[in-house]
Amino acid sequence: MRLLAAVLALIVIAVTPAHAAPRIVGGVVVDDADEAPWMVALTTSSGYQFCGGALVGPGLVATAAHCVYGRKPSSITVVGGRLDLLTDGGSTSVVKHYQIAEGYSTPSRGKDIALLTLVQPMPYQVLPLAATSAVYAARNVGVVYGWGRQAEGDTNKSPLLHKASIPIMADAQCSGAYARYDATAMFCAGYPEGGVDACIDDSGGPFVVDGRLAGIVSWGIGCARPNTPGVYTRVRTYLS
Repeated sequence: MRLLAAVLALIVIAVTPAHAAPRIVGGVVVDDADEAPWMVALTTSSGYQFCGGALVGPGLVATAAHCVYGRKPSSITVVGGRLDLLTDGGSTSVVKHYQIAEGYSTPSRGKDIALLTLVQPMPYQVLPLAATSAVYAARNVGVVYGWGRQAEGDTNKSPLLHKASIPIMADAQCSGAYARYDATAMFCAGYPEGGVDACIDDSGGPFVVDGRLAGIVSWGIGCARPNTPGVYTRVRTYLS
């Protein structure tokens, strides 16, 4: 698996945009290690988790561009095989280098995807990519995973991996919610009444449809607000 050469460049830029920080709200704890063996956490060298990601190859992690934007690869540690981040199980690896989509600037302008190459490959099952664009049909239900906070006003987050099932919205609804919505680069998912969403520190985590990677947690306004769906990177535009 690879990022299409025509849309990628290896770049290191300035800072992560302040508005780009989603998480899981209204979800449940993942208690079966076999459910998401490809799920990884992105942490600092001191162990602070700031984003999620998914193994798409033994030594390759797909995540959001804004998660690594401006960071040195060697400052990012990837943790796999661990549902509870307070435990010592699983595997860890420093990032060797990464690529982000050429032209990326902020999540709301699209291209919010990065591919990390690990120093040490991980011995876990990888997450296959969505096979066709049919996965983005309105009302298809996907599952989003992350270690982020469970409410918009939370100051703390759980060390336990959470998940939530969320339906994909029609592009017309997404455009109505966000003026900058770009159906080529992104899709949105949520309930009209809100209540279930990704949130702070869930950024970069996978949105999985029928056991395949369809999206990456990218951006939104607040967390789980009514008529304000979460926005995800449309993975098939960038990965093959």
